Amino acid sequence: MAQVLSDRRDVQFILNEQLQIGDLCKSERYGDLNTKTFDLFMNEARALAIKELLPTREESDKVGATWEDGKVTVPPSFHRVYKLFREGEWLTIADDIEVGGQGMPYVLSAASLELFAAANMAFSIYTMLGHGAGKLIEVYGTELQKKMFLGKVYTGEWGGTMCLTEPEAGSDVGALTTSAVRNDDGTYSLTGNKIFISAADHDMVDNVVHPVLARIEGDPAGTGGISIFLVPKYWVNEDGSMGDYNNVYVDRIEEKMGIHASATCSVQFGAKGVCRGLLLGEERKGMRIMFHMMNEERLNVGVQGLGSASAAFLLALNYARERVQGKEILKSRDPEAKGATIVNHPDVRRMLIQMKAYVEGLRSLNYYTGVCMDKARISDSDEDKALYQSFVDLLTPICKGYTTEKSVLVCNDAIQIYGGYGYTKEYPVEQLARDTKILTIYEGTTGIQAADLLGRKLGMQKGQVFMKFLEQINATIAQAKEIEATKAMAENLEKTVTKFSQTALSVGKAAGSDKVLAAFAHATPFMDVMGDVALGWMHLWRAVVAAPKLEKGKDTAFYKGVQETARYFINVMLPMTLGKMDSILALDDAAVAIEDASFGG
Repeated sequence: MAQVLSDRRDVQFILNEQLQIGDLCKSERYGDLNTKTFDLFMNEARALAIKELLPTREESDKVGATWEDGKVTVPPSFHRVYKLFREGEWLTIADDIEVGGQGMPYVLSAASLELFAAANMAFSIYTMLGHGAGKLIEVYGTELQKKMFLGKVYTGEWGGTMCLTEPEAGSDVGALTTSAVRNDDGTYSLTGNKIFISAADHDMVDNVVHPVLARIEGDPAGTGGISIFLVPKYWVNEDGSMGDYNNVYVDRIEEKMGIHASATCSVQFGAKGVCRGLLLGEERKGMRIMFHMMNEERLNVGVQGLGSASAAFLLALNYARERVQGKEILKSRDPEAKGATIVNHPDVRRMLIQMKAYVEGLRSLNYYTGVCMDKARISDSDEDKALYQSFVDLLTPICKGYTTEKSVLVCNDAIQIYGGYGYTKEYPVEQLARDTKILTIYEGTTGIQAADLLGRKLGMQKGQVFMKFLEQINATIAQAKEIEATKAMAENLEKTVTKFSQTALSVGKAAGSDKVLAAFAHATPFMDVMGDVALGWMHLWRAVVAAPKLEKGKDTAFYKGVQETARYFINVMLPMTLGKMDSILALDDAAVAIEDASFGG
C-alpha cells in the first residue's frame, strides 16, 4: 500500500509548484532556509507519522483514554510517540527560535499536521491544545508568566487546554458562571465547572496549564465582562518549579462516538479546595485573548479534516484497486469474462474522483491559507501585511467549516466503496468516519462558522476584503483563458464567480435588513457555496500550473490527474453550486417562519 496518509506527489506539487514556497526564503525571516530544507522537513514529518504514529491508531481507539479517581491515563502507545514529538520539537514548528520553536513557515506546520491527523487524530489533539495555550502565554503573558510557564508548555513537558464550555453555556460563552475572586497576593480564586475540555488531564505530562474564562466578582454579565486566567493543575512558583496541587479536579471523561484516545474531560475548579489562577492580559479582555487561540485552533481543525479525508480517500482507492467484484459493464454479458476490480465500475470511479477533487482542492486551500499567514508575517509593508491577514480572517470559517463538512462526506464515501466491510471495525475507514464527525462541532460548529462568515467576515472593511478575494480568483481565470487546455474550465468558473458575487451582495444586504432571520437561515448554504467557489479557484489554479508541464511530457500521469480532477470539479460539480445559489437568492423564510409546534414531535 504505497500511500496511506497523503499523496506525497500532490503535497510537493502544491508546496513547490502551485504556491512556490521557495519564494518565502527571499525574506529575512526565512533567508537561512531553502526548498531542500523544506523537503527534508516534510520527509521527517512523513516518517514520524507513518512509522511511529500510524501504528497507534487502531490500538489507541480500542484502549481509549481512561479515568480513575480523578486521574486520566492515555493509551500506552502514546508515551513513546509523545516523547518523539517532544525530542523533535514538533509542537512548535512555526514558532520563533527565540521561544524554542523551529522557525519554519506556517504552511509547513499545516502540511505536517495533515500527516499527523491522518495518522492518529486523537493524538494530534494533545499537541494542538498544548501549543495553543503556549501561544496565549507568549503573546499576552507578563515576563514573569512567560518565565514560569512558556518553556515547559512549548517543549511539551507540561500540557495545555482551552477552557470555555460549561454545562449551561456551550456556544453562548457569555452565559458562563465560573467566577474569580481577587486575593490580596494578586492571584484569583476560581470556582466553576467546565465540560468537553480536551486534554484536561493525562499522564504524558507532569502538569497541565489551563487558560480559563471566568467572570471577576462584580464584573458585568455577557462576554464584555469575561476575563481569562492561567490555572495550573499544580501551582507554579515564580522560579518555574511546581508547587502544591491546585484543586483542578477531573470528575469524568466523556464516552464519545470517536476520538476515544482523546481525554475529553469535565473539570471542576475549586470544588475540593482553593483553586488559584493568574490573570492573563487585562481584565474583561478574556474573549479577545481567547479568540487568538480559537482562530489558531479553527485553522488546525480544518487541517485535521483534510488529514482524515486524505487518509480515507487513499484507503478507499487502494481497496478499489484490489477488490474484485462483478464484471465490467461492457463485459457483463460475456460468460467468459473475469471479475473486475471495483475501480473499473463507473459509480466507484465517480466517488473516487469526487473524493480526490475534495481532498486535493482542500489541501490547496488550507495550504494557501498557511502561505497567507507566512506572507503576513514577512511582508515589508503594513498594507501587504494587512491584506494577507485579512485573507486569513476571511478564509478561516471556510477552512474550518467547509473543510470539515467535506471531510465527513469523503469518509462516508470511503465506507461506501468498501461496502459492508467498511462498516466493520476490520477496516480503518469506520474509525476515520467516527473520529472525523467531531471536527464539524468543536472549536465552533459549522453553523457558527457560517454565521461568522456572513455576519462578520463578508463585510470586513466595507466588503473590500471580499472584493480583493474575488480579484485573486478573476486573475487566475484571466490567466487560464490564455491556455487552450484550461480555457473552457475558466469560462465555466467565471460564470459561477459572477453569480456568486451577486449572491454575496444579496445575502449580505438581507443580513442587514428586516430579512435578517431568513438570511442567517441560509448562512450555512452560503458558506458551502463560497467553499465550492474557493475550490473551483484552487483547481483552476492547479490546472494552469500543470498545463505547461504536460506539454513537456514528464510525469504525465500526475499532471493529467490534476487536469482531469479540475475538469470534473469545475464542469461536473460546480454546476450544482449554481442551483444552491438560486436557493439562497430566493431567500425563502420557511425555516424561520415555521412555528415550533409545527415541527411535530
